[in-house]
Amino acid sequence: MTLPGGAVEVVAPMELAKNFEPKTHEPAIYQAWIASGGFAPRDAQAAHASGSGSKGTFTVMIPPPNVTGVLHMGHALNNTIQDIVVRFRRMDGYETLWVPGTDHAGIATQAVVEKKLFQEKKLKREDMGREAFLKEVWAWKEKYGNSILEQLRGLGSSCDWSRTKFTLDEDMSTAVRDAFVRLWEKGLIYRGARLVNWDCVLTTAVSDDEIEYVARKGKLWQLRYPLDGKPGEFITVATTRPETMLGDTGVAVNPADERYRHLIGSFAVLPFLGRKIPIVGDETVESGFGTGAVKITPGHDPADYERGARFKLPIVMIMEKDGRMSAEAGPFAGLSREKARDAVVKELDALGLLGEVVDHEHNVALSDRSKSVIEPMVSEQWFVKMQPLAVPAIEAVKSGRLRFTPERWTKVYLDWLTHVQDWCISRQLWWGHRIPVWYDEDGVPVASRTDLALGSPHPLTKKPIVRQDEDVLDTWASSWLWPFATLGWPAKSEDLARFYPTQFLSTAREIIYLWVARMVMAGYEFMDHLPMEKRCPFSVVNIHATVLDAQGRRMSKSLGNGIDPLELIEKYGADAVRLCLVLLTKEGQDTRLAPDRIEQGFRFGNKVWNAARFVLANLDGERAQISSATVTRLEDRWILSRLERTRALVTKAFEEYRFNDAAVELYRFVWNDFCDWYVELAKPRFAPGDPTGPAARGTLVRVLGDMLALLHPVMPYLTEALWSALHEAQGKTPPAMLMNSAWPTGAGLAVDAAAEADMAVIQDLVKAVRNVRALCMLGERQPLTAFIAAPRDGERRVLEQHAATARALAFLERFELSAKVERPAASACAVAGGIEAFVVLGASTDMAKLKDALQKRLDKVEKGVNGAKAKLANENFIARADPEVVAEERGRLAELELEAELVRRNLTGL
Repeated sequence: MTLPGGAVEVVAPMELAKNFEPKTHEPAIYQAWIASGGFAPRDAQAAHASGSGSKGTFTVMIPPPNVTGVLHMGHALNNTIQDIVVRFRRMDGYETLWVPGTDHAGIATQAVVEKKLFQEKKLKREDMGREAFLKEVWAWKEKYGNSILEQLRGLGSSCDWSRTKFTLDEDMSTAVRDAFVRLWEKGLIYRGARLVNWDCVLTTAVSDDEIEYVARKGKLWQLRYPLDGKPGEFITVATTRPETMLGDTGVAVNPADERYRHLIGSFAVLPFLGRKIPIVGDETVESGFGTGAVKITPGHDPADYERGARFKLPIVMIMEKDGRMSAEAGPFAGLSREKARDAVVKELDALGLLGEVVDHEHNVALSDRSKSVIEPMVSEQWFVKMQPLAVPAIEAVKSGRLRFTPERWTKVYLDWLTHVQDWCISRQLWWGHRIPVWYDEDGVPVASRTDLALGSPHPLTKKPIVRQDEDVLDTWASSWLWPFATLGWPAKSEDLARFYPTQFLSTAREIIYLWVARMVMAGYEFMDHLPMEKRCPFSVVNIHATVLDAQGRRMSKSLGNGIDPLELIEKYGADAVRLCLVLLTKEGQDTRLAPDRIEQGFRFGNKVWNAARFVLANLDGERAQISSATVTRLEDRWILSRLERTRALVTKAFEEYRFNDAAVELYRFVWNDFCDWYVELAKPRFAPGDPTGPAARGTLVRVLGDMLALLHPVMPYLTEALWSALHEAQGKTPPAMLMNSAWPTGAGLAVDAAAEADMAVIQDLVKAVRNVRALCMLGERQPLTAFIAAPRDGERRVLEQHAATARALAFLERFELSAKVERPAASACAVAGGIEAFVVLGASTDMAKLKDALQKRLDKVEKGVNGAKAKLANENFIARADPEVVAEERGRLAELELEAELVRRNLTGL
């Protein structure tokens, strides 16, 4: 093989600092990136003239974090993934654009500001009025709203900050209005009274996708309703919410239920209120649950709402918007729903109308924002008809234009779209996109792209406009336009034509339907100037893992188990955090994280830094020329072959969005192949007058340069610093910052299978001796005598040719090589590959102590073997665990069994 790269002039050795100091280097490097303009794509003409971006454009849209947010581990992982993709594609020849921005987060932001105003000034928003309150929110946003974007910079995110968007920017508001009016004009937006999920704390409707279900222990109360005209007779219903009985307008029984069939068509009398309510026959009632008789509360239960509609029962609203009981609750009016429950139960008991009360665990719907119990409530709201929009979004996946990775999340996407319900898009808030609907004096609505002045003629009725709708749009009604509104839509801008559709989206599983599915629907609906095959807003959706705590629990404030990525970055540096998050996160699997695990990334960074120090310190030869001479030494051929193999694997992994696979390959190559093996093999060749020194230096330069480029997407700061130092040590000015340099193509490299096979033989011998050292607690560099059995002719040939190398790496003062070896007395053995090594133990070895240590080791290993076997024999584990986890456990079992066999052989031999 010929060493590529041509002649390189070598200058005096360069001394790097002993360690990479993130606090010193990272801010300065980030500012240099910003100053270079490298985060922004060149305009089309400049890119064409320079030849960069020859593969076309590659666009990524950041999932906009809430302006109330601070960086958490989910953000850190997701933005690391996005930055890896963007940096790789930029180096690989694409004109990349990563658009950053923030979401106005209607409910969350309004709640933060309302709390602040009340704490500081004892003011409620109603006291201030809409305009004054919104000024306060904007002031808060300007002061605090960009904090998370600054934190993303510290992580190393290479976004085009000149294109930063906020969902309430003027151009974004224009897009939101245009989308609303288009849907209005197509008859896809309507207003109606529907049962909605009501947040009594925030006093607003929330969508089905903004609630979470939590299992809670409660009670199942039996309530006895007197039968009309039948003194002393009752029908007993069961409920988990006795206070809602005040809104009952019927009782349902299964017509096949012999206990109640005769009561269908008669009436019960509602306690406290005296209201007569019909008993109806409904086949959907489960006779075996509770008493088999079900109270019907159409105004406060989704199932009862539908059941009441079928039987044309009236709707009685017993609660106000803040959760207090209304006048319809009779003697309980004014009580909170919690106090009303206690009062109703107490009074029913006093009247002899309370039946059995049993403990009962059930799912309770909570607001995702306020964490208060959701109250189903009938309310006038705005809705979008979703089924017509879902059709092309379903087809996008089925046609292959859109794919999910891991693939299993496709089912979540399709299930939601297949059963999609109309979307409640109105919120009873002040902060957000105000619904662009105006009314005349008769209440006739009209949607408009521009504000309609009060008093101006209604476009349809010509009567005076008297008011605008008070509600604002759901936050997702702006963020579903994110992929194209950020590029200038509805205008047909140059950016829109050049960068839409985007290629990659990375996000969390929780918002597959909240955001991802809606963005796909919006792309097909609003990008109607494009052919269908170009409307889908992205081609790949990556659903990243969830970062759990060390015990496997989700991180939350209530558990106090959150890990602050900012603290980790401060302690270990951004590169260490980035590397470890990707190393720990296999595609499709959640990961457990303890803060000290980030130290692995920090140690790896120092390993790279020290290897680079070694290379730079040895580029010393009186400005001698390193020629592209033929590389003949085994270790040079081997490391260049391993470099090419690693380059190909890492490139393919990045192209296929297998980030963990790429990181693992890089880690192994850098730590094992380069640092642990090649650098050690190269060190003796820098002795004065060694004729192989120039080839070693040239190989080191090539490998280090390509290695830094391959590592750059994952560890951008460290690699950028060393890239500059490497060129400086060669008396060169870097042709470009590493961020904007070309991805390694493997030019001049090839996989050398023979070199890899020969080197593997040497490594097997060294590993076998090292295993003996570890097993028998012998010093790492204690000179030893070894008898090596290599039954295959080829292996013996390699070891004979490279005896000096093998002896030096294994720290053997001598070794004897043959096809077969009779085990010497007082020796320990180990096997690696096809090689068996017998190491003679010195007279100083305490054999009794060694046997005792080996027995303890065997006990521990066998315990591990038994545990792994039990786990793999568990049918639930095999059925429920990810295939990768099962395969990992099987691999672990195989390793433990090999270790157990090795320890047994040594115990027997001793």
